[in-house]
Amino acid sequence: MMNFKPPETRMTSSPAEKALSLISKGWEEVRSSADADLQLIKNRANSFKNLADKELENFINSASKSPFIVPTITASATTAPQPQEIDFVKKLRPKLSEIRRAYSSPDFKWAPKGKLRIDLSSIKNAIVAEEEEEEDESFGKWRRVRFKEEVQFGDVNWEPIKAFRTRLRELEEELKSTSSSSVDIFEGIKNSEFVEKVKSSLKSICKEPEETTGVPPLDVPELLAYLVRQSSPFLDQIGIRRDISDKIVESLCKKRRNKLLLRALPEGESSLIEGDNMNDELDLRIASVLQSTGHHYEGGFWSDSTRQNLSDGKRHVAIVTTASLPWMTGTAVNPLFRAAYLAKSENQNVTLLVPWLCKSDQELVYPNNLTFSSPEEQELYIRSWLEERVGFKTDFKISFYPGKFSKERRSVLPAGDTSQFIPSRDADIAILEEPEHLNWYHHGKRWTDKFNHVVGIVHTNYLEYIKREKNGALQAFLVKHVNNWVTRAHCDKVLRLSAATQDLPKSVVCNVHGVNPKFLKIGEKVAAKRQGGQQVFSKGAYFLGKMVWAKGYRELIDLLAKHKSDLDGFNMDVFGNGEDAHEVQSTARRLNLNVNFMKGRDHADDSLHSYKVFINPSISDVLCTATAEALAMGKFVVCADHPSNEFFRAFPNCLTYKTSEDFVAKVKEALTNEPQPLSPEEQYKLSWEAATQRFMEYSDLDKVLTSETRRERRSRKGMGKSVSMPNLGGMVDGGLAFAHYYLTGNEFLRLCTGAIPGSRDYDKQHCKDLHLLPSQVENPIYGW
Repeated sequence: MMNFKPPETRMTSSPAEKALSLISKGWEEVRSSADADLQLIKNRANSFKNLADKELENFINSASKSPFIVPTITASATTAPQPQEIDFVKKLRPKLSEIRRAYSSPDFKWAPKGKLRIDLSSIKNAIVAEEEEEEDESFGKWRRVRFKEEVQFGDVNWEPIKAFRTRLRELEEELKSTSSSSVDIFEGIKNSEFVEKVKSSLKSICKEPEETTGVPPLDVPELLAYLVRQSSPFLDQIGIRRDISDKIVESLCKKRRNKLLLRALPEGESSLIEGDNMNDELDLRIASVLQSTGHHYEGGFWSDSTRQNLSDGKRHVAIVTTASLPWMTGTAVNPLFRAAYLAKSENQNVTLLVPWLCKSDQELVYPNNLTFSSPEEQELYIRSWLEERVGFKTDFKISFYPGKFSKERRSVLPAGDTSQFIPSRDADIAILEEPEHLNWYHHGKRWTDKFNHVVGIVHTNYLEYIKREKNGALQAFLVKHVNNWVTRAHCDKVLRLSAATQDLPKSVVCNVHGVNPKFLKIGEKVAAKRQGGQQVFSKGAYFLGKMVWAKGYRELIDLLAKHKSDLDGFNMDVFGNGEDAHEVQSTARRLNLNVNFMKGRDHADDSLHSYKVFINPSISDVLCTATAEALAMGKFVVCADHPSNEFFRAFPNCLTYKTSEDFVAKVKEALTNEPQPLSPEEQYKLSWEAATQRFMEYSDLDKVLTSETRRERRSRKGMGKSVSMPNLGGMVDGGLAFAHYYLTGNEFLRLCTGAIPGSRDYDKQHCKDLHLLPSQVENPIYGW
């Protein structure tokens, strides 16, 4: 313990003694100065004596040899008196001779130097009336002095002493205030929170915690259960499914489950046990044992403990996507609507981060030769397109990050570290649209290190697309494990739009997409016309989508070719543009199919309102946006019985088929019947308001927005499962992120895995367009 003890010499001496000591010191200085002056006078006197001796001797000699002659008064005198010696000189001569002999003698000495001694006791007695000792607990013994009211010397009131007494009294008051403040400071330090923390720390070191009593230690089955549970990611990688791991954990803990848990928890906390969730029970059991030992875990090996505090009262949500308008693809449209409806609630600030393509890439991607010379121009286009459809003023920020278009992958890949384009002050919650796509070649800060909560939304079934390519099985095997790797390393939660996607770690299945409000309004108009007795649907079947084989065109041509005779007289219109347009059309003409190919257009175009049946045989989609839009407009939809269409099965106008023969039956059923109008509940289920609500629930964002940040949770006291002990899963995730960072930093490995050359950092054109510093300045390389 630190001992704060005041200096004794400062408080034990009385104010009067201090004043007298000061006066004595002044007299000593005066005496020293006087001695110096006397020595100087002595030296001057010696020099004057020598000079006087010489002058006196000259005077006497001159007086003896040349006596004064007094002239006669009368000019007529003929004679003068005889010279005579002056009487004064005769009398002075013996004395001068005697003085000269005395001073000239070698035995002559000046009087010894006197010492100045001043007795100040009389002054003290004159001004001090009474002196007594007092004892204080903090400072020991000290003297209290009381001064006389009047000080007189004889019959005269001595003014200097009165002034001196007044000054001493002021000095005493200052010392009193200083001593009282010192006592207060000492008491404050003694009772401060710092001292209490030091005491408690020493007690915890020297004394066994009281909580250890009554908490049994972990036994071998519990330790094995926790090891198996934490190793489930690794076991899943080698083929042991999670449900098998859960059964092993349950069998290990089943015998002593309730008994050990109830005995480990403190009294009055048994209500924490709810349900039969074995993972929660095991976590609480281990947390209680660790808490009884005083252990508190602060983070994993790879975790970043320096998180940014929020700059204002609102939380910040950053939505990062891989495409942007005017490219009419799902990852361009759906994140845009998500940002608008999240910002509409005004409970949080929202930033949408979209890729910026240089003009050469814009010409390859954007339709109708539409290009932009600046990000501001493209932002204006995006906002006007969105506000025309949602019907309200959007209030969120749009930012751009450098991107490059890959012709081989037919997608946009980030260039450089995408996370750096979200300022640290806004790095709170991140929503990664297509997290695997964004992080395949991500060479930058780990998302979960920079953000408090990271949610990934899986849009695309990449494995299905890759299987269609050359050596697709091998490529799909590698991509599957890479996707597991990057999503585990960079996401806290993953949402899969349907079960058609890859089963990723930390993932749940939920459709968090809605339809453009414009399609719901079209459906309402169609229902109103039908109620008025008007004929709405004058055309038959159609299909709309990007014209690439993987978007369902292969399945569509195969079905129509196989059942050409069964669908005699059936005619179908197809709308779309794409890389495989020429090949698709050539194949259809060669097979002599009744299909009319037209240029792609917006699904809300007036020319498409009169079609009654939307046919979508695709099994590569995760959740087809066009299918949802057709249902919102009140049309029939004929689609495959596939996990990607699971969300639509609840709608009566959705007709699913399992076989090719069933496909023919569903098409005929749709062409001969009229679709049912959507109920208000079905309309809401398709809306973005409902999709946003589902997103908030399944991503845990509703809880995160109302809770403290991850850094604040770490500083919170009490038992918590998340900080109870090192989490093997968290350390594995950190290790994967660490390895991924260094592998993506190697240009050779990047090129071998299909990355765009030079995409690890953005290029000069991006610097010019986005007003960025060169990558060498942003990410300097030190050393050789």
